Amino acid sequence: MGRFVLPDSALPLVAARFKALSEPARLALLSTLQHGEQTVNELVVGTGLGQANVSKHLQVLHAQGFVKRRKNGLFVHYMLSDRHLMKLCEAMLLRVNENVSSHGVGRGQTPTGRRDDSDEVG
Repeated sequence: MGRFVLPDSALPLVAARFKALSEPARLALLSTLQHGEQTVNELVVGTGLGQANVSKHLQVLHAQGFVKRRKNGLFVHYMLSDRHLMKLCEAMLLRVNENVSSHGVGRGQTPTGRRDDSDEVG
């Protein structure tokens, strides 16, 4: 495999994207959106987060290009904008699970994740 070089000019952009993904609530929203397009109210029910919290996190995810939105009357529907994003999350989860398995389950570390037939986006 060739060596990938991350240009200095891209570092702030990549860091901003990873920062957006560093919030568990945002990851919960992305995970919920894997099941298809949803409104803010549906995301509130699906994640258990408050409406203001969901809206705030969706703004961040939209600004980083992780989600798209579509207005339909009074409702705004959100959807994942790129299937590769969830592949990135899956790759990280695999690494976390490998680390937990090889080092034993430590404080705050729980092997998790499931793979189902609904991992494809749009």
